[in-house]
Amino acid sequence: MNEPLIDIGVNLTSFNHDKHDDIIERAQQASVEHLILIGSDIGDSQTTVTLAKKYPNCFATAGIHPHQAKTFTNSSLDLIRQLAAQPQVKALGEMGLDFNRNYSPQPQQLSCFEAQLELATELGLPLYLHQRDAHQDFYALIKRYRSRISNAVIHCFTGNEHELADYLELDLHIGITGWICDERRGLHLQNLISKIPANRLMLETDAPYLLPRDLRPKPKKGKNEPCYLPHILTRVSHCLDQDKNAVAALTTANAKRFFNISENNH
Repeated sequence: MNEPLIDIGVNLTSFNHDKHDDIIERAQQASVEHLILIGSDIGDSQTTVTLAKKYPNCFATAGIHPHQAKTFTNSSLDLIRQLAAQPQVKALGEMGLDFNRNYSPQPQQLSCFEAQLELATELGLPLYLHQRDAHQDFYALIKRYRSRISNAVIHCFTGNEHELADYLELDLHIGITGWICDERRGLHLQNLISKIPANRLMLETDAPYLLPRDLRPKPKKGKNEPCYLPHILTRVSHCLDQDKNAVAALTTANAKRFFNISENNH
């Protein structure tokens, strides 16, 4: 029996709704015990909470992704606050900054992010964070609020050693995806992962995105799924030179503590 895993990053709303049952079933067959379903804007967060109510092994986040910062309005915080009152919601986000694509203007990203950080100081929920090509501004904001927020995880960390050191200095958690399986872009992560403290490491697929490049056989449609989390676990365990079940137990315990998941949930 494999140790159970928790996938802390699943974009279930990015799959066709008629595929959800099968995706959840395949995840459970692969020993993925719980899924954290990520909200990226108000509508998406509402749908994610509904899905978490439907599937007992799923939980939700609620927030506005930097790509969607342009949708932020005066009523957005009240709507997130209402969603956060649902027991299925375990974190605020996905929130942060993304200056790589700038789907929303940078000033709007900054104001939307800071407004959600302010809300986090009120609600006390952990944060699910996104950062791409915006480390300096992102780090400055997180540092300003760090003493007033509970926990936070850097979702899909792909940064360099300096960025990792900054995040660890602020006592943040680190989410590792199948990026670490990419021989083109992920080699630096294979060397960095041993620098992440054991109690700060968590695993995620970011499904349906970031299908591990070394996965064999590849799925026909090229979409990542939570059932491939054990493949990421294998790579992480190899890089850490640790037993796979030990790393599974460790990362699952970290995720349960971070997201406040207990046997009594749902």
